[in-house]
Amino acid sequence: MRKAACVLGTLLLALAAVGTGLAAYPDRPVKLIVPWAAGGDTDNIFRPFTPALQKHLGGTVVIANVGGASGTVGAREAKNAPPDGYTLYAIHDYIHSTYYTGVSDVNYTDFEPICLISATPSILTASPKTKWSSWQELLNDAKARPGQITVGATLGSTSHFFPALIEKEAKIKLKYVSYEGLAPRMNAILGGHIDLTDSNLTQKGKVDAGQLKFLAIATERRSPEIPNIPTLKELGVNVVYAVSRGIMVPKGTPADVLARLEAACAQATKEGAFVESMRKQGTDVRYLDRKAYAEFLRQNDVLNKDLARDLELLKR
Repeated sequence: MRKAACVLGTLLLALAAVGTGLAAYPDRPVKLIVPWAAGGDTDNIFRPFTPALQKHLGGTVVIANVGGASGTVGAREAKNAPPDGYTLYAIHDYIHSTYYTGVSDVNYTDFEPICLISATPSILTASPKTKWSSWQELLNDAKARPGQITVGATLGSTSHFFPALIEKEAKIKLKYVSYEGLAPRMNAILGGHIDLTDSNLTQKGKVDAGQLKFLAIATERRSPEIPNIPTLKELGVNVVYAVSRGIMVPKGTPADVLARLEAACAQATKEGAFVESMRKQGTDVRYLDRKAYAEFLRQNDVLNKDLARDLELLKR
């Protein structure tokens, strides 16, 4: 009798676990939508993160690159996906900037936050075909030729906001050329088709090879990886800027699935291979749990709306 009761109790516990979704999830591959092309910065950060997340989630996680319309195509697909935990959405600050500049109709409040994983400082980067070897030379040229120096950017996104902030602080005028994500922007600047763009330490090898030029980094202090490159602040341009990346899911995803994803994310950011990959990319591992990430998103949303207004780009 006692043995039968134990078996029955175990069975009831198992059924209860299945009822919550914890035992079953994930029982098929989980799709992680990266709303940019393969080979770009966001893709390069989530590629090494995915195996770590997969390990701690206990199921297969597959990246789906869904580019187009400054990240909006991927954002819409993620927003409209079933809220069952089988579609994750890799985001960065563009979710705010594209919304307020009118590029996208998708807002960060259309999703549930899971975790923040990283922050990547921006670097003002020039084509080797330009004549400048310093910020001061660029500044002088920009003042002499207003609106003629070209900068590659994904309009309404972080690569647009970063040079626009510099433009505003330095009181210069640049000419923007639109590209869908980092990869085509880098191809354009490597080919000498544009003068400037936003990049980061992933391009250090090209700088060392003479294919690109770093002019200034948007951090509080100089980076130990590029100690000879000044910060914008020390050059008198009060701009500190980094691209923060995290994971969200469609609104309405069950609470037990959110908790499972949050726990897996927390462990994944500690994995040595991921930490080392971020170090090589000049990116800080920055984990925030669901509650802290939600507050970060709220504050970042206010900041981006204010930036859009200050830069005269606000459409909403």
